[in-house]
Amino acid sequence: MHAMQYAVTLPADYDMGIIRERVRSKGHLLDGYEGLGLKAYGMRERGVDGSPVNQYAPFYLWADPEAMNRFLLGDGFRGVVRDFGRPVVQHWRGLFHRPGPAAGAVPRAYTRRAETLPEGADLATVVAEAAAEQEELASSDGVHSAVVALDPRHWELIRFTLWVDAAADVPPSAGDRFEVLHLSAPDIAGLGAGRQW
Repeated sequence: MHAMQYAVTLPADYDMGIIRERVRSKGHLLDGYEGLGLKAYGMRERGVDGSPVNQYAPFYLWADPEAMNRFLLGDGFRGVVRDFGRPVVQHWRGLFHRPGPAAGAVPRAYTRRAETLPEGADLATVVAEAAAEQEELASSDGVHSAVVALDPRHWELIRFTLWVDAAADVPPSAGDRFEVLHLSAPDIAGLGAGRQW
């Protein structure tokens, strides 16, 4: 499993209805994309749920790395580059994925929490603790799925959680909150479940 995200930060006065319409008209195009575990078409609006910015920030979980490569080099990503410029694409190795009790429902929000691993920390211990915390979170009502992934270049750990109810009380420790406008999940079964190391 591979996790991937790019974030397009938009002007403070940007009409976020443009992003909603973009996803409404084009989101379905990846609903059958082979090798894509899921794509959460996320956005956040300045002043909503504590967001300091307007941002379009889709989050991907890839079951097949070749599918990720096809996407980045293909027409879908060309459209992003054409409309917004070429964004930095963050990428992490998937370490843990767990479907939650609401895995069959449509998620309306996701949270993303990133942390840099401290110098000198025992990596296996830190990752195991993060996976155990996400495992516990994954059993909570309203959780669609929970993920832990690692960027070993920057030694950054990411926790990603999909929530079914956008208005639910999400613990602040879950991280930045994004509205999910659409979910494409053609190969979600290919992501597996549990620890992946």
